[in-house]
Amino acid sequence: MIDIKDLHKSYQVGKNKLHVLKGINFHVEEGELVAIMGSSGSGKSTLLNILGILDEADEGSYHLDGTEIKNLTEKTAARYRNKFLGFIFQSFNLINYKSALDNVALPLFYQGMGGKERTERAHEYLDRVGLADWATHLPNELSGGQKQRVAIARAMASHPKVLLADELTGALDSQTSYEIMDLIQKINDEGKTILVVTHEPDIAQMTKRIVNLKDGIIIDDKKIEQQKALANV
Repeated sequence: MIDIKDLHKSYQVGKNKLHVLKGINFHVEEGELVAIMGSSGSGKSTLLNILGILDEADEGSYHLDGTEIKNLTEKTAARYRNKFLGFIFQSFNLINYKSALDNVALPLFYQGMGGKERTERAHEYLDRVGLADWATHLPNELSGGQKQRVAIARAMASHPKVLLADELTGALDSQTSYEIMDLIQKINDEGKTILVVTHEPDIAQMTKRIVNLKDGIIIDDKKIEQQKALANV
């Protein structure tokens, strides 16, 4: 599903070149639930941006579901993001003046889906995350956990190949974090490939594999015995 070989990325900082990723090799099979961990400056955000087709490597190769991601125009990159990827962010990234339903439906609009089908799909995914009764509510009428559920429904509604979650529990209290991770585990159990960037060890333990980055290289990559999220509540 994801295949990265000898990936390098540098940034120009003043007169100096900062080598952020130093030959990353990384493979993810369909249906995996993987945590990517690392301290600030380890390269995990850069790696996530490349995986999300928001940035491009200087060297190396990236294949996503058999498609090589390289030298894309912005239009093609946007099309691939819509086709392959669903994003979940720490800050939720909901549009404040749109209802929960409209937020979920928005990516489907950009995919060219008709209004009736968009609405039905958005209702379906709000129901799946337990928010069917909150469809008409605005984000400021929702709790942090509810906002993240809307964000998950939005990410799922376009039927992505891979979900990329960037610190998805970072703005939530412990109990709400575990409830959100329970939802993520259930989505993964249905076969969805999910990558979770996190700095929280307890959240990482709720995945099935932990990849540790340090100074732009993978220092550890191991499958683990997954902890069930609601066992922690």
